[in-house]
Amino acid sequence: MSDPAGETVLITGASSGIGLELAREFAQDPLVRNGGRLVLVARNVPALETLATELKQKWNIQITILPGDLSLPETPQRLFKELEAAGIHVDVLVNNAGFGAIGPFDELPLDRQLEMIRVNVMALTELTRLFLPAMVKAGRGSILNVGSVAGFVPGPGMTVYYATKAFVGSFSEALAAELMGTGVNVSVLCPGPTPTNFGAVAGSKAIKLVRVSQTSAQKVARDGYLAVRHGRIICVSGVQNQFLVWLIRFTPKALVRRLVRKFNGFKRRGPVSGQSG
Repeated sequence: MSDPAGETVLITGASSGIGLELAREFAQDPLVRNGGRLVLVARNVPALETLATELKQKWNIQITILPGDLSLPETPQRLFKELEAAGIHVDVLVNNAGFGAIGPFDELPLDRQLEMIRVNVMALTELTRLFLPAMVKAGRGSILNVGSVAGFVPGPGMTVYYATKAFVGSFSEALAAELMGTGVNVSVLCPGPTPTNFGAVAGSKAIKLVRVSQTSAQKVARDGYLAVRHGRIICVSGVQNQFLVWLIRFTPKALVRRLVRKFNGFKRRGPVSGQSG
């Protein structure tokens, strides 16, 4: 078991973007520096090693690197068993890993969209279920799920991505209510478009979406870290995004759908025969 004076924080998707900045935030936390550790998970091992070297030199903390592709069904169980075998108890679980794809639902490859669901929804759910019982038993712990402002609206042009983030938001809120009185807190971080490598993964059209936001990955990560430490359930990062989420509540749904469709640059090229994927 980890030192009771410290906390072990597991962060998925820690090699870049918001996940990398979350690692930097938690590395500074006294609860991690004094007897705890960071567990960093991602596919990009060289990037994780570079980050681990940086954080060890700056903060002199314990770091465990666990390579893992969360699009593979076996990965969550493997990660859990490896940590269990090493006697490492996770006090803070940060489900950050996720990606999107932009384009018409019926034209995007089916395999890619199912992979998105496995990473954004299934892996997040499974990791939470695996690590949560020990937190409840210990009477302390935190879970931070990275959702998105996209989860508050339907997303024509990025249908599956928006839907997965809606799941993350609803799941997190419900779980937070279930865990009241247990000592375990659940937070959902909802950034807007953020300058990361999201555009490169989602497709070239998504790059223009990223550029509309002034919220940096560092600021988003800081907001998420503070949400965990203050026990906030919903954290919408950025004043503009907070106003947008507030405004959505009073906007007719038909108008919201049209606006998001335009914002995502959705254009159907015409009738398509056959099936993608």
